[in-house]
This record gives sequence, structure tokens and C-alpha cells, in this order.
Amino acid sequence: MCGIWALFGSDECLSVQCTSAMKIAHRGPDAFRFENVNGFTNCCFGFHRLAIVDQLYGMQPLRIKKFPFLWLCYNGEIYNHLRLKEEFEFEHQTKVDGEILLHLYERFGIEKMAAMLDGVFAFVLLDTANRKVFLGRDTYGVRPMFKLLTDDGFLAVSSEAKGLTHVHHSSASEASVVPFPPGHFESFSLKPSGKVESLQMDRFHSCVDQPAHALHDSLGTLPSGFQLETVKSNIRTLFESAVKKRLMAHRRIGCLLSGGLDSSLVAATLVKLAKQEELKYPVQTFAIGAEDSPDILAARKVAAHIGSEHHEVSFSPEEGIKALEEVIFHLECYDITTIRASVGMYLVSKYIREKTDSVVIFSGEGADELTQGYIYFHKAPSPKAASEESVRLLKELYYFDALRADRTTAAHGLELRVPFLDHRLTAYYLSLPEEMRVPKDGVEKFLLRDAFEGENLIPGEILWRRKEAFSDGITSVKKSWYTSLQEHIESEVNDSDLETAAKTFPFNPPKTKEGLFFRRIFEKLYPGRCEWTPHYWMPRWINATDPSARTLSIYKPDKDQ
Repeated sequence: MCGIWALFGSDECLSVQCTSAMKIAHRGPDAFRFENVNGFTNCCFGFHRLAIVDQLYGMQPLRIKKFPFLWLCYNGEIYNHLRLKEEFEFEHQTKVDGEILLHLYERFGIEKMAAMLDGVFAFVLLDTANRKVFLGRDTYGVRPMFKLLTDDGFLAVSSEAKGLTHVHHSSASEASVVPFPPGHFESFSLKPSGKVESLQMDRFHSCVDQPAHALHDSLGTLPSGFQLETVKSNIRTLFESAVKKRLMAHRRIGCLLSGGLDSSLVAATLVKLAKQEELKYPVQTFAIGAEDSPDILAARKVAAHIGSEHHEVSFSPEEGIKALEEVIFHLECYDITTIRASVGMYLVSKYIREKTDSVVIFSGEGADELTQGYIYFHKAPSPKAASEESVRLLKELYYFDALRADRTTAAHGLELRVPFLDHRLTAYYLSLPEEMRVPKDGVEKFLLRDAFEGENLIPGEILWRRKEAFSDGITSVKKSWYTSLQEHIESEVNDSDLETAAKTFPFNPPKTKEGLFFRRIFEKLYPGRCEWTPHYWMPRWINATDPSARTLSIYKPDKDQ
């Protein structure tokens, strides 16, 4: 996890502009560098480093003697960098995983370079010899990147939008700060003035396609056919491989553990592989919630079963309410369900940073989208509709759950790893027959659960525990975080405010007092930036007015809770 920031063609003094780069300093607490580009005095890079791989040579922009005309600023991890280095016999100058981008670009060009990367990344690559600038972002947008491009060709790039809101430019027309689309790369020509012109924006990978890097994978070809036992075995193989490749780190590894299916599978597989790889420390797991919350109790059972060093972080509604403004500041978003779920994740990340030495944090994000885990999937009109919804959710992750997971951890200088969003795992799962992937016997994520049945990886009651929204599961069954929050909002927002909300906020007008309360905080922090949240996350196929699973008519609490 790092913070990247770059300007091309600035008309304003760079020493003034670079104060904007400090807005994302939380992403890289270990070091900061600000560097001008030789020959282009109005172009520069800013970099905040969180040192995970190669402590000595990891500073950026990354440049090597072999290609002195290339400048690379990237945030991410490239899990197959050593394999590609061996296969193509590249001579590396550093141990930095990102160096592989320079060699791949020089040999194959930008599109093939991006497609060959197995990992999560956002990059800015400058080629001064050919006067080109390239931007790119991983398939699901696990790593964030925003850009600002003016009519006259001034380009600014930042890991988070807040790094661009106060960048100065001389263009007469307003320039928007927009998220860079996941799975795409963009090429620009670089003019002598340092200004740029966009030449090409193309997709290099989609979640439904087998990734190009699969050809260079140690796993090789998996058994084919859709016999149930073959499919279940392939899911286990790909999932274990996804966790294993993400062990690449020189810093301590931990795992978020809510006690739900997804985080429990990640934590259990992580502990199992850590023993095989002979990690020199026990894996720490972290749960957050009220003392009687479903998540705390379930996570305790899982931690005991897998033998992790378990930490429980207490969570009170008062703490959650107090943290709301900080959370919205980091999220740059006013989506209701995203904010609710972010509060617990933000507070547990704060605890990890302050009280432990774990820095690389595994999590279960992406599983609900991939394996149809949301309760509303029970109401899908057909397997085809459910499959299309799954793909839609995956493509929009960067607006919602991937955004939440990145910002709440990066706010505290932690690095997130999400094995369920592994390219090969997702492409395989989405290639399975639609009928195989739908809820079965009243249980969502049936195929994923069935794949691990009898493996004794996690307790059986957890393997078949039904879905809880994170924001619901961390609070007491008697009175949820949701209910406490509503009571606080009632005292802050009155009925007449809600009646005029659509007039005050015509774009994505808030329909509830909670939505209005969050929107006001967002507008105070980021006035006029409402387009950063394109729409609200809401369940499909049911008449829902609230995204909380507990408010849906099809929600049935587990009996043992």
C-alpha cells in the first residue's frame, strides 16, 4: 500500500502544488519523495511509501540503469514478478516487485505488460525517450487511482481524490476529478511543454476472461469438465493458490476475521499455509464488535479452531458515531451501506496500527459479489439474471466494497490483500454453469460452502453460517449499530429537511434521514463532488428502501444467535 501522485504540464509552481500530495500521506508512513522530471520542469512525481518488499531499493519513482528513460510510480503488489523474471530471463537491478513492469513494457509494450501482471496495482509510467505517459489499474480496482485532465492537456494523478481537489490549473473550463476505470490502461503523448494528449484508452482484462498471465502460472491447466467433484476440487486449488501467492511480504501478516464464511476461509487457509511456509510468527486475527455480537462469538470459535493469535476489539455505537466524519473523509463517498460497513473496519484497522506490528492484512472482500452471497440473490428471477448481477457487482466493486476495504485500511497505513479477487479464481468461478452458482436449499454461496465441506478447515457451523452484513454482524442482536445510528440521526435531521432534500441535492437525492445526514457530511468535506458516488448500493429484485440485510423481509436470523 502506497500513495502515488503525479503532475504533467503544471502551470503553477510545483512547490505550491506538492502540498496536495501531502493529503494522501497516510497511505505511506515510512518515507516520502518528491521528484521533478529531467527536461520537463513542470512534471513531477510524489510518492508515499509503505515498505513491504525490498526495504533498500523500494523508493519511487523507480528508475533503473538499463532504462534511464523510464520513470515508474505504482501502488500495488505483483505476485508473479519472480516467475516472469525467470521465464523471460530479465536482469533485475532491484528486488522490487514493480521492476517487472519496466522490463515487460520495454519488451512487449503497454497493453501486454498490463495483461501479464498477476496482482493489484495502479501505475503511472513515463517514457521520456518516446514522449509517452501511461496509466493503468488492476481488474477490480483493488488499488485506487484518480485523474484530472484539463482541456489544455494538464494531467494530474493521485491514489485518492483528495490529492487532486486543490491542485491548481489555468484552464478556463472546470476539470473533473474522476476514478480511473479498473482493467484499463490509457496512453498519452507528452508534449515539449509537459502537457499531454490522450491517445488511447483500452481494456486489458475483464473479470469473465481467463487472464493472459495464466499461461505463465505455476498451477498450469486445471482438470476440465463440470462434474461437481472436479469443480469443488478446482475451487479449493485456486483459492489456496490465491492465498499462497499473497504471502509475499517482509512485514508481519494478519487477517480480519468477522466469523462469517469468507473471512473464516481466508484466515484458516492463511494459518495453514503460514505453517507450511514456516513463517516465524503466529498469524494474528482481528474481530470487532459488541460483546454479544454474532461476529465476535463466531470469530472466537474460528480462531480457536485454526489456532490464530486472536484479538477482539470492542465496538460501541458511540465510538462509531464519533468516527463517522473521519470515515467519510477517507472514503470520499456518501453511499449508505459503504459508510455503515466502513466504521467497524476503520476502527479495527486503527487498533491494528496502534496495538500490533501486523501491516499486511488479509480480508474476505469480493466473495459475496463472486459467489452470490447477498441475501437478495435468493430472489433472482433466473440463474442467468443472478450471474449477470454477480458480474455487475464485481465491475462496480471499486465504487463500494473495494473502495471501503482500501480506504479504511490505508487510512492507518495498512496494506490489504484480497484472495477472493484473484484473477484466475474469479475467471474460473464465473465460467461455471449459471445453475451451479445460485443459492440452493435456501442457502446462499452453496457451491463455495460445499467445496470446503468435509475439509475441517473451519467449524461446520461457520461453514454453513448465513450471511450477515458486516455493519449488522458487529453489533448486538438486541440493538444493532444500525438502530443506534438511526436514533442519533433522528436528533440531527428533522422531517422538513428530508422533504427538501431532493431540491438541495438533485443528484442522487437522499431518500432517508440517514442518507441526508451522510450527504451533508460529505458535502462539507468535498463540496460539489457528488458524482464520485454514481448511485447508491441497493439490493435488487425486492422492494428495499434500506440496504441493511436485517431490514429485508427475507432475512432470517440464525437460531443460535
